[in-house]
Amino acid sequence: MIAAALPATPRHLPACRAVAAVAFAIALAMFATQPAAAAPQQYRIDPDHMAIAFLVSHMGFAKTVGQFTQAEGTFVFDEQAPAVSDIDVRIKATSVDTHQQARDEHLRKEEFLWVEKYPEITFRGTAAEQTGARTGTITGDLTLRGVTRPVVLDVIWNRSGEYPIGDKHWAAGFSARTLIKRSDFGMTYALGMVGDEVEIVLEFEAIRQPS
Repeated sequence: MIAAALPATPRHLPACRAVAAVAFAIALAMFATQPAAAAPQQYRIDPDHMAIAFLVSHMGFAKTVGQFTQAEGTFVFDEQAPAVSDIDVRIKATSVDTHQQARDEHLRKEEFLWVEKYPEITFRGTAAEQTGARTGTITGDLTLRGVTRPVVLDVIWNRSGEYPIGDKHWAAGFSARTLIKRSDFGMTYALGMVGDEVEIVLEFEAIRQPS
């Protein structure tokens, strides 16, 4: 507005240029003080704060609870959207643990996980949809015992923030649930005694990686 009040004559050109320079400097300063726009960031699952558990009926009396204790995974997460993509998770099938040695050894055999031939269980995300402020669904391909089937996870984004201890890294925490049929993956042994439906429970923290 100040520049517009000055006639554009040769006598006033230096003043116009000075005002324009000041205005440009102010604009740059204002832009520099704005927070950087959020961008999708890669996260790595924290192996020390991760639970991959499952529940399956045993003869209808109760559900056996087990877990896989070794896994690794990465994904891309945009907190502002929120949105998640590029999910890649690998689980060591040999790490199955139901707190009973004989049962665990049987689960590793051909009738169930067949870990000698298929040492890894993998999940690769293919789509994601937001259903609420902190909830959503993630669709992906689960490969178990050499068979790949689509699976849909119901996901809750619990929290993101600077870790209060240690190296003060930026962390995000999630809970996820899904239900699969083991027969869909070729595990038909003892159907009727051991349930077909398997509840999957995921609880984990993830660490944001350097850009």
